[in-house]
Amino acid sequence: MTPASEALSARAVDLLRRLVSFDTTSRRSNLELIGWVETWLAEQGIASRRIGNADGTKANLLASIGPDVEGGVVLSGHTDVVPVDGQDWTSDPFALIERDGRLFGRGSCDMKGFLALALAAVPDLLAAELKRPVHLAFSYDEEIGCLGAPAMIEVIAAELPRPALVVVGEPTDMVAVSAHKGIMSIKVTVEGHEAHSSLTHLGVSANMAAVRLMACLSDLADRLEREADAASPYLPKHPTLTIGVIDGGTAGNILARRCEFIFDLRAPGTFDRWGALQPFLELCKQIDAELKADWPDAGVSWKLLGEVPALEPETDGPAEAFARRLAGDNGPARVVSYAAEAGQFQQAGFSVVICGPGSIDQAHQADEYVELAQMQRGGAFMARLVEALSAD
Repeated sequence: MTPASEALSARAVDLLRRLVSFDTTSRRSNLELIGWVETWLAEQGIASRRIGNADGTKANLLASIGPDVEGGVVLSGHTDVVPVDGQDWTSDPFALIERDGRLFGRGSCDMKGFLALALAAVPDLLAAELKRPVHLAFSYDEEIGCLGAPAMIEVIAAELPRPALVVVGEPTDMVAVSAHKGIMSIKVTVEGHEAHSSLTHLGVSANMAAVRLMACLSDLADRLEREADAASPYLPKHPTLTIGVIDGGTAGNILARRCEFIFDLRAPGTFDRWGALQPFLELCKQIDAELKADWPDAGVSWKLLGEVPALEPETDGPAEAFARRLAGDNGPARVVSYAAEAGQFQQAGFSVVICGPGSIDQAHQADEYVELAQMQRGGAFMARLVEALSAD
């Protein structure tokens, strides 16, 4: 490591400690963290802008360092984290702890480590004679459907000098990733008609109807696995469909009045997700009609909770080439099965790469961590970023 990258990495660890201390679980507001980052940037002489949600409880944050010219680099990451409920943590998830070369804490890997590195680069960016700017783009609600980023991307596209590329710092072990699967998430609600469970002629169970729908989805998931493309670079190779939440019924001896479940379908951008779901959607209509024929208050409805586009590989993409140069990455082309905001940036016309510290294998679980060595590699990446934007 160079002295510059070593100092940058040390600053990043200190900043990560502060960022992890904010409980930004998606069900909570992220404004306390956003306010702290605003103040920290202001102390460096950098103005920032909030781009909030409709009710003002959450916000994206956008800031620029360097000349007001085109060709800059966007460093993008989300501020929200997944819940720790029911997980067996061996330390406080919101207090960064270093053990055996690992930094433990919720979001340390996914993805406050990258946010800390981006902020840690600010003093060096200010001291350099930048020829092109860096834009910090911190979002909210990525973990529940990439809900916050679109409004921020719209501002970047419409109001900033056109950036050359975007680096989304999801955990990739600090190597370049050129593609990710897209995702759609759907909530299904089945309304039944309550009665004693011994008198099935006097009602209808929402749970029993929901089982038929879930069986259809299970069959589709099995078919997608059987028909997997052996040449697919993804792991798993096939589009995946899983039912993540089921909530139905009041008691074992009551025909269930309501049953709700949520499922998601993840697939590469070339896959026709809506086409694959047509048999299921037709079954929804069929069962809805059957239930309403006997009980007008019963039925089936569904709601699209979110749809995030896939990131598709770019031929000779400038973002990937830039990230590989900064990361010292000469490895093969890589893809990931998780969804991210990268696909949203690409959909808006930007060249995008995913590259950040940590492994997705450590995300979303108890004792989440990022290796100190990864933060050091990230520090070297950011130091080279400063050099690259000063030399151009």
